Amino acid sequence: MKIEYINRDLEKIIVEASEYYSVISVTGPRQSGKSTLLKHLFPDYKEYSMKDVHIRDFALNDPVAFLNQTTDGMFIDEIQKAPVLMEYIQGIVDRNPERKFLLTGSSNFEMMRDLSESLSGRSGVFELMPMSLSETNEFRTNLDLSNQLFEGLYPAVCSKKNKAGFFYPSYVKTYLEKDVRDLLNVQNQMQFMRFMKLCATRIGSIFNASELSAEVGVDVKTITRWLSVLQASYLITLLPPYYENISKRLIKSPKLYFNDTGLACYLLDIESAKQLDRDKMRGALFENMIVMEIIKHRYNQGKTGGVFFYRDSNQNEVDVLLKQEGEITALEIKSAMTYNSSFEKSLKQIPNWINTPITNRAVIYSGDFENTSSDIKLLNYNHLGDIL
Repeated sequence: MKIEYINRDLEKIIVEASEYYSVISVTGPRQSGKSTLLKHLFPDYKEYSMKDVHIRDFALNDPVAFLNQTTDGMFIDEIQKAPVLMEYIQGIVDRNPERKFLLTGSSNFEMMRDLSESLSGRSGVFELMPMSLSETNEFRTNLDLSNQLFEGLYPAVCSKKNKAGFFYPSYVKTYLEKDVRDLLNVQNQMQFMRFMKLCATRIGSIFNASELSAEVGVDVKTITRWLSVLQASYLITLLPPYYENISKRLIKSPKLYFNDTGLACYLLDIESAKQLDRDKMRGALFENMIVMEIIKHRYNQGKTGGVFFYRDSNQNEVDVLLKQEGEITALEIKSAMTYNSSFEKSLKQIPNWINTPITNRAVIYSGDFENTSSDIKLLNYNHLGDIL
């Protein structure tokens, strides 16, 4: 059964922010539900999409007339296609703070640059990623872990309006033909596609541009530029290492994760959940899902940053350090269904490695047995929110 609308955790903070800002801006990947969310929250706002060539031409050729079509709330979708509008919106809200605008965009670098130049201090900016487990738990109760990873968390798949086998091939094709063309003039799309697939094989690994350069056949500068495109279009996240108040020699490079495991499965040529059951990347994809759940948790509070990993020169490692209000939650992520005491090894030692107080420690795994009474908690991944 198709689901018409799924409530999003970000709703509350957006509604609250709309009381303080004349402009609300929501960025995020294509088809993460940005327009659906804003139309649901602000149904009386008049919507104008810059994807419509006629509307975009009007907006670009006569921005004043376009923006003055209504004095009521105005919702402009894909604003990055007409960035000049932001300068005029600035003038309008400066003269009349009661005017209200909603803006969405799918290209992070472009939109954030234009927002910072034109609407600094006037706009509440939020990031909407694919859905979180907490948003889908009520109606995806029958999904086992492999299906969860394979299907991913894009709204169209979660709501059963599309299926993973159709959605992700189309998504990548659209991305290559639109976002890559707009953000970067890639001469060889097959080479760029190879780069994306190789990035998928490195999920949860330290990013090494030189290594990728040799495999793809382009220079390191090109790899770095291409990586920025994947970030700008919200396909990947680079998780930074934790470094505060530590005297040890630490790893300085980030780890690479995809923003959705369904998309990563497609790039890894995984064609079914059954195939994923025995695939060597299953553990990395599980780690990917949990890391992104933690990052989404921050975004859905209107916050960014605060999520790290720990690794030093002695190969001591903890998968995730979540810093909130000066305190650390340390997490180890294991895809196994059976608990093993070795899962806790790094968590027991982490207080000796960093100076910041460790207030919570937990192993997140796929088994059913849980223990929340000990110093190191054991939680099924569906209950991750209990420790965040």
